[in-house]
Amino acid sequence: MDKNQLAENNWKQNLVLIAKNTFIWLYQLSEKYNKPIKHLDQIPIEEFESLRSFGINGLWLIGIWERSPASKIIKELYGKKDAIASAYSIYNYRITNNLGGEDAYLKLKSKANDAGLKLGCDMVPNHTGIDSPWVVGHSDWFIQAKSNPSPDFKYNCPNLSSDQRAEIRIEEGYYTQTGAAEVFQFRYNSSGDNLYIYHGNDGTSMPWNDTAQLNYLNQETRAAVRETILEVAGKFDIIRLDAAMTLTKQHYKRLWFPYVGGSKYIPTRGNYNMDNLDFDEQMPREFWIEVLEDIQEKEPDTLLIAEAFWLMEGFFIQHLGMDRVYNSAFMNLLRDEENEKFKKCIKDMIAIDPFFLERLVNYQSTPDEEPAINQFGNKEKYFSICTLLATMPGLPMFGHGQFEGYKERYGMDFLQPYFNETPDEKLIMRHKELIQPLLENRFKYSCSRNFRLLDYYYTNGIINNDVIAYSNQNNSYRSLVIYNNANKQSDGVIKTPFELLGNKSIIFIDFYTKEEIQMPSSAIEDQGLSVHLSPYECRVFEIKLN
Repeated sequence: MDKNQLAENNWKQNLVLIAKNTFIWLYQLSEKYNKPIKHLDQIPIEEFESLRSFGINGLWLIGIWERSPASKIIKELYGKKDAIASAYSIYNYRITNNLGGEDAYLKLKSKANDAGLKLGCDMVPNHTGIDSPWVVGHSDWFIQAKSNPSPDFKYNCPNLSSDQRAEIRIEEGYYTQTGAAEVFQFRYNSSGDNLYIYHGNDGTSMPWNDTAQLNYLNQETRAAVRETILEVAGKFDIIRLDAAMTLTKQHYKRLWFPYVGGSKYIPTRGNYNMDNLDFDEQMPREFWIEVLEDIQEKEPDTLLIAEAFWLMEGFFIQHLGMDRVYNSAFMNLLRDEENEKFKKCIKDMIAIDPFFLERLVNYQSTPDEEPAINQFGNKEKYFSICTLLATMPGLPMFGHGQFEGYKERYGMDFLQPYFNETPDEKLIMRHKELIQPLLENRFKYSCSRNFRLLDYYYTNGIINNDVIAYSNQNNSYRSLVIYNNANKQSDGVIKTPFELLGNKSIIFIDFYTKEEIQMPSSAIEDQGLSVHLSPYECRVFEIKLN
């Protein structure tokens, strides 16, 4: 079986994903090809082939669903005339007609699959658009109050509902930039009664004022969201679950039904205390376990990726069994050169189960973060950490414009870029020289069963914690990666794992230069492999045994 067949047969394990803000991408393609490209089926086949030429085999399309009309009105009333509705204020899980609708998507999917690309999308389980059909048709599915939670909240604002059955008004402080209410006013015209429905909120920043927070203590709500996830899974190979950590029982209760004397809850929810017994009776199981059971039974070929922070990675993997989980430590700790902490994260995961490393999503940027070039630059450090992405277990994920060196952070309400950027051809060339060959051999590095984190010693025998070194083995392929994540050179030695010894000699083959270093196994055992590393240098070796 050749490597392409191997990668396809194990596509989930060998997936390499890139995110694309869809409207931004189509605008950039229109500029590139000097013709309008507005619908998904108009994307030239050359673009899929281009992604494959970087070693990419998965494409995450951001912002493809029908967006809330109210979200756009809110932004216009803010004075953001060029903005469109937010990609995460979703009206309905149908491909928007602005991108050609369902038919255009099916044609896109056929072309992408033929080119060897799996397709991914977002699912936003925490909230809907403020004016979604669920809000008007099933207001009881949302977190709400019967009376205004604060006398300071005023709703003398335009009606945002396009449905004649109801009126929707957000708190006026949003428009005047003087406040951020947790609720919006909802009124059924037939009764004239007001409800105060909570906005989507993770408790860490301003409430998302164009969204409505779903109530997961309502069994019908949970069932409806689960059914929606299954419908999305019927269309896409990969689903990214937005803000998945907010729906764990621990954090859902903290935010919305806090303990008496609890902290870090939504400010106006302090009187909605609930003890554990009552909470567990209404939400008896972790929602994500139910979703994973559904997927396994009905859409087993779909890969679920949880966006999860708040140190929840281990919980999502070990207790919930999530397919893949964001690993923010990769970006943050390597960027900040907190190398000892980074290695401890890996060691802690291996101590639980080495297989957990495969469940991580490693990245240098996400659509919610500054672009990779703004965080890592475009020189040796950037490419070395790309090398770690390519050679560590865990799903490698690249950002929109990362290969081209784009510096603009695209808002989820952008229709087009604001920066006039052109691709950095030198950066593109180095990606194809240094990173693409590794990604094309992803199957050599994606398995964690034989992954070993190794110590790199100064010549005086003290461990150098700035150097990250690891070996791996998948079938007959053995590899060694050594990276100096510091702005200073290092001379030291590294010892290969014990199971590689017992042979007459070991051959280390530089992945790029093909230069060979052959040493007796006894010398490796006694002295180790001596390696000089320049600042931010990364060495990749294949290992052969004689």
